[in-house]
Amino acid sequence: MKGDPETDPKGLIYEAYRIENITPAECRTIFLDWALSMAEGTDTRVALQKLIAQYGAGSDDHPMTAVLTAGLDSMATPRRRGGWRSRPRS
Repeated sequence: MKGDPETDPKGLIYEAYRIENITPAECRTIFLDWALSMAEGTDTRVALQKLIAQYGAGSDDHPMTAVLTAGLDSMATPRRRGGWRSRPRS
């Protein structure tokens, strides 16, 4: 079986690490597909930590490791999204 059923149910991350000359853009696309395929209620932060430990160990220069790490880092620093904040009327 490809991938871990809990953290990589489709085996997307598993396969990404096996594609020769994969680009960062391709890794980002795979990451998005992975994120959308996760079961509702899955703790994505924990899943990312497990994937980095499982696949990223010894693959520091692989573009998927960079994408997974960036995903984990961006979860740690939430940012406000959207347009301008409305100001109270005077």
